Amino acid sequence: MKTIFVALVAVFAMASLAHAEEPTLSEKASAEMHKAKEATKEAAADAKVEAKKAGRKAKRMAKKGVHRAEEAVCMEGDMKCAAKKAGNRIEEGKDATVDAAKDVKDEVSK
Repeated sequence: MKTIFVALVAVFAMASLAHAEEPTLSEKASAEMHKAKEATKEAAADAKVEAKKAGRKAKRMAKKGVHRAEEAVCMEGDMKCAAKKAGNRIEEGKDATVDAAKDVKDEVSK
């Protein structure tokens, strides 16, 4: 009788320990909400980075369009127009390089 009692106590003790180790429904829900919150934060950070990239590209393209229009109507002479065109290309290359560096920085810091 004593051994049966000890065996029952051991079984109930193991069952209560096993039950205590399982996460409760509220803990599971909390974990899922935390995952969803993190995913939302990541998506927002990605969207912010993409918006910055798009803004920089739009600004570069607008500047490029202005340069091309100025070059098309340049009447200052071949040498001056060629120098202006070369200066515009250098400026556009610099802008693209700076924007690429900013894009990398944004990707790393998100």
